[in-house]
Amino acid sequence: MLRAAGIAVLLAVAWMSLAAAQTQSPVPTPILTIDSDRLFTDSAYGRQTVAAFEARGAALAAENSQIQAELEAEEQRLTEQRGTMTPEEFRVLADAFDEKVQTTRRTQDAKTREINQDFEDSRGVFLNAAAPVLEGLMRETGAAVILEKRSVFLSANAIDVTRRAIARIDAVLGDGTSLNE
Repeated sequence: MLRAAGIAVLLAVAWMSLAAAQTQSPVPTPILTIDSDRLFTDSAYGRQTVAAFEARGAALAAENSQIQAELEAEEQRLTEQRGTMTPEEFRVLADAFDEKVQTTRRTQDAKTREINQDFEDSRGVFLNAAAPVLEGLMRETGAAVILEKRSVFLSANAIDVTRRAIARIDAVLGDGTSLNE
């Protein structure tokens, strides 16, 4: 019974310490956490990159819509011509149209994959450029490691340096245009 009470007191003290640490500014700690998605999307570089890739995606979507309209019109013309052709003549044209549709689909899918890969590459460039800033935060706080926040089950908010890292990265990298030159 006494042992259970002692454990309860220790847990209460630990919980209060955790709650107090969450309200304080970052303290020297061997472990820091960071939300890498937020680090990227909330930074000036990330916002600029996301906007540029959204514009590329919108342009591709418009191109896809135009291609779809053209293919639908071509399909309609082919359907209208069907009655004036032999089945063999129609089959040749229908097969050619089907191949055109499949080729167009592969081409447009490749463009989508290219945009996605370019985005991931830009994110990689950002993380590489941000590494010295994050290393500086580690040295400053005495940390030995920075963990991805989503991989940590429970931690004090005091060890999350995402906001500080974003401010420093923005000061060093700005919107990233110098990285892309």
